[in-house]
Amino acid sequence: MKSSATGQVLQASDAVSLSAASSLHVSAAPDPYRQTDTKVRQTSIGVISLLTLAGVVVLWWAVTAWGYIDPLFLPSPQAVASRVLRLFSVGYMDATVQQHLAASLWRIGLALVAAVLLAIPTGIAIGRNRIAQGILDPLIEFYRPIPPLAYLPLIVIWFGIGELSKVLLIYLAIFAPITIATAGGVRNVDPVKLRAAQSLGATRSQLLRYIIIPSALPEILTGLRIGLGVGWSTLVASELVAATRGLGFMVQSAGQFLATDVVMAGILLIAVVAFVLEIGLRRLQAKLVPWHGQAR
Repeated sequence: MKSSATGQVLQASDAVSLSAASSLHVSAAPDPYRQTDTKVRQTSIGVISLLTLAGVVVLWWAVTAWGYIDPLFLPSPQAVASRVLRLFSVGYMDATVQQHLAASLWRIGLALVAAVLLAIPTGIAIGRNRIAQGILDPLIEFYRPIPPLAYLPLIVIWFGIGELSKVLLIYLAIFAPITIATAGGVRNVDPVKLRAAQSLGATRSQLLRYIIIPSALPEILTGLRIGLGVGWSTLVASELVAATRGLGFMVQSAGQFLATDVVMAGILLIAVVAFVLEIGLRRLQAKLVPWHGQAR
């Protein structure tokens, strides 16, 4: 009976989607002209982005080569590139770049996993239950606008200067965007699908598994991308507290000794890693919800 009800729920969901598509006269066959136009736009945007980055590097090289800015304040691209290579081979502050990177990735990875495990259920509860919304929503909206550095001293007082305080600071930064995005996605679930599934006897768990979560998945993944970006920027603040390794610690320590080339190298490494993570999440989103964000 349970498998039969599950099958009916899925059939009802598919039937509702097909009915909506037919009412809008949407063709199921792909449009080759639209696909070609999309590829051309993506290629042109990529070329513009590469030219912009190249222009920034050329301008950077010009102002340093012609002596407009002292190397103490802005080292040349060659000096920064040389420092990056030395950091990989020699390291900085008794640790190689690989060790600094591993420490940072471990902290943000642990915070991200904890945030996902707690934020998604919290967002679903806020989106589906008015009592949960009344209790949890004000608390999240209260701390969300506060910069992490503002409550960092309080976290240190409560939890000490160990790894827990660092991971907790990043976790709090990631938690709010994922929760808010999940709640918004749950509220926007098509009520026609819910009523159709309920009319076939779907249980709450079946509604959650086959209707609510798949429908809210695009917003959940968007919140995950936003949360990871905020968490990565919070990483530097978390590593200001008694850290001995980490990219943020490396940048902060180099700044104290006016090692501008190390600061620039660390900033570039942070940007590259954040960019790679963002591209990975975009690919994941495109694979799981390929229909999301497409032009109509």
